[in-house]
Amino acid sequence: MLKIDNLTAEIDGKTILNGLSLEVAAGEIHAIMGPNGAGKSTLSYVLGGRPGYEVTGGSVTFRGQDLLDMEPHERAAAGLFLGFQYPVEIPGVSNVQFLREALNAQRKGRGEEPLSGGEFLKLAKEKAALLKLDMDMLKRNVNVGFSGGEKKRAEMVQMGILDPAFAVLDETDSGLDIDALRVVGDGINAIMRDSGKGVLLITHYQRLLDVVKPDKVSILSKGRIVKTGGPELALRLENEGYDAVMAEPA
Repeated sequence: MLKIDNLTAEIDGKTILNGLSLEVAAGEIHAIMGPNGAGKSTLSYVLGGRPGYEVTGGSVTFRGQDLLDMEPHERAAAGLFLGFQYPVEIPGVSNVQFLREALNAQRKGRGEEPLSGGEFLKLAKEKAALLKLDMDMLKRNVNVGFSGGEKKRAEMVQMGILDPAFAVLDETDSGLDIDALRVVGDGINAIMRDSGKGVLLITHYQRLLDVVKPDKVSILSKGRIVKTGGPELALRLENEGYDAVMAEPA
């Protein structure tokens, strides 16, 4: 579903991704772990098409298309979702308004009819219930006054409503307490895994992986993938640390 081949990218003239190669199949949850400054968030921004990140080499193919040749809104319409480590606040715009406009813009890009107000509210209630988020929260301005856990749950509701084919989730567990972590993890499973979709899950900690249970785990270091294994690799990182695990032959 997603194939990254020898990707290099820089920001402000500094190389961050340095020959990164990775494949994620349909129906697969692939976790990315790595030390601070390894390039994990940069990878998510490059895939999402964030301005300021310049791709200097390599290729990214998404569902048979050249992802790097698409504008950010085209990537979204093609089925790519980017979850942020720090979801932004949008004062003056309600979640309901934002999500309906986003969904219908994507549907238009795919040549589909827009959802009516009633159809959208029914969908929003269903996805909010899945993430145990009160519908009153969706009537408030986007992320304004939300706790860290509420922001992440609201973002997962957004993912459920937009129904992407592939999600890049950048440290979705950041700022979550134990209960919110399980709710969000269960939401990822219900929205993505159970539908045969793909997920690139960037995280620092094993605790989210205990819920989501990835198919593969890769270590990203100095802008490239240095080791890939099964879920047991994340457990080893938790117990032994990066230096010990990465010192072994790939």
